[in-house]
Amino acid sequence: MIPLRSKNTRCWLLRVLVVGLPLTLVLAVGGAWLDRLSSLDARIDERTEQLQRFQRALRMLPTLHTELEQVRSNDELKSFYFDAPTAALAGADLQRRLQDIVQAAAGRLISTQLLPSPSGEEPPRVRIRTQLQGTVETLLDVLLEIEQARPLLFIDQVSVRSTARPHRTMNQRRPVPTRQDGLLTIRLDVFGYALGGGP
Repeated sequence: MIPLRSKNTRCWLLRVLVVGLPLTLVLAVGGAWLDRLSSLDARIDERTEQLQRFQRALRMLPTLHTELEQVRSNDELKSFYFDAPTAALAGADLQRRLQDIVQAAAGRLISTQLLPSPSGEEPPRVRIRTQLQGTVETLLDVLLEIEQARPLLFIDQVSVRSTARPHRTMNQRRPVPTRQDGLLTIRLDVFGYALGGGP
């Protein structure tokens, strides 16, 4: 009887292996395949939604061009933009205006630099980085004039440093700031928009 049991056990194990091994392989491959299909379906849904957003934006493009042409032809709105044929000429106009603003505020213009604008922007942005020296009153006057300027000007970044150097006498442990200069070094990134289309 013992050999018969052992033979039955071996047959049973062989049947389990013959049926179970391919079944396990099919389930493993099928599960991976179903996971891959579901991830592909999710990507298709995401790309379809993205395509629909792009199509909506593309349908709005003619309307935006029409509105931009209305702005370009509206004399009241033109005062908010630099009216120059190119962005470079608008940048030169902005540099001149900033120089006049700084001089009127009793400041000293150290440098101005025309910064590149993002390509394809409509209307093109005209950006200037300027560095100047002046007092706190100079800074306030410059900021007020930029806020009230026509065409509209916007400040992107402001950096202010004091130029006062600490002065130490022989008997003092800590340096004491002197009021000899009282000047600030101010860096401003200023931009406006030009109606001209070219770079």
